[in-house]
Amino acid sequence: MDREALRMLRSPQFWRMAVLWALSLLHSYLLVFLRGGAAAAAPRRRAAGRPPICVVTGATSGLGRAAAAALAREGYHVVLAGRSTRLLYETVQEIRRQQPDAHLEAFELNLASYKSIKKFGTSLKQWIQETSSEPAIHLLINNAGILAKSHRVTEDGLDEMMQTNYIGPFILTNILLPLLKNSSVPSRVVNLTSFTHRCVCSLMFTYELHRQLHNSSAVSVIAADPGVVETKIMRELPECLSWFAFLVLRFLKLLQEPDTGAGAVLDAALAPPEESGRYFFGGKGRTIRSSRLSYDTEVAKKLWAESWAVFKELQLREGDFGNS
Repeated sequence: MDREALRMLRSPQFWRMAVLWALSLLHSYLLVFLRGGAAAAAPRRRAAGRPPICVVTGATSGLGRAAAAALAREGYHVVLAGRSTRLLYETVQEIRRQQPDAHLEAFELNLASYKSIKKFGTSLKQWIQETSSEPAIHLLINNAGILAKSHRVTEDGLDEMMQTNYIGPFILTNILLPLLKNSSVPSRVVNLTSFTHRCVCSLMFTYELHRQLHNSSAVSVIAADPGVVETKIMRELPECLSWFAFLVLRFLKLLQEPDTGAGAVLDAALAPPEESGRYFFGGKGRTIRSSRLSYDTEVAKKLWAESWAVFKELQLREGDFGNS
């Protein structure tokens, strides 16, 4: 076990996170149980005509890869975004082996870098202008996330985990928002939450964006928590710890494969527009209420203002005055 991992295991913050997440997870399943079963799942309709464009971040592994494949089956033209060009290529080839007629495109994107986000946005807009008759995207899945074993500072001067899991998606969403608003049909942002980035920030961002958009545009915003999915998100933790955690969760019959967990993503992606602002949990069309703090509008507005200030500061550093 390396020194950083050992230091993490000894920190009270780690154990506080582990305990709070476990309690939150059990509470969520209790809410589902008390509701007496599953809700009606969202209808799965293959898109007609020209495939609508969907962007999936963190699409090269785990839940992101499964969601990309599932959305391709639903008829979307899926834009896979990830940090590794090699893994993007391998993922595209794997999906095409299973779905020869899948519409796929891949772009490199590192959410821990403003330059990378800006470049992705520019490349995506150029690609859309060259290939689509409508300058729009129809669905954005903010899925990428990491669980870092230590505090690491990015080139932008921010904590890597916070930038990847929250600030990066906040900036990306705002950069792509004009494309979402350009859609001739209702469009959507789906923010994925899980135990690794289930901080209240991502939920407050979801709900505040919903409040800002639901009366003024056809863009809906939904939070989706698939529950516990077996992915490589805990790869920085000691192997024995992740193995034990998955063993317990498998014994409790809570652990899901990525293909199963992707059901919650599809529920959120394909739900009717009036479901905007809801919190989908565990697949099968189920929705529950998240924590009380996540609905605090005053705190959400302050968080938005602080996040927007970080966004504008990064723009100024790059001499980027054209975006707002």
